[in-house]
Amino acid sequence: MSFCDDESSDLGLAGQSKLESFLFMWLLQVCLGEGAKEESNVVEVTAMNHQGKTISVPIANLHVSCLPMVSLGEFELKAPVTIRLKAGTGPVTVSGLHLIGNTSVLL
Repeated sequence: MSFCDDESSDLGLAGQSKLESFLFMWLLQVCLGEGAKEESNVVEVTAMNHQGKTISVPIANLHVSCLPMVSLGEFELKAPVTIRLKAGTGPVTVSGLHLIGNTSVLL
């Protein structure tokens, strides 16, 4: 997702500067919390795919005794995103990173 600022500043002969903000979101890790039961805990993400269609995908199947944590390696998503516990009772913790950056573009 990107946003454009309509206010441009004149840089003389060099052209105009346009301010853009880019939104990036990465999921880094999903893990079971203290007190989780011996059951499968399936975490699902609902987001848009590259064709603009909303899809739901399981990203982790966590279990206390064999897989209590999954590292997603900066799994990139585009907003809007819904993360839900599709199966199990948790608790589940999801960690990630959300960055907004500004750049100037010469036209």
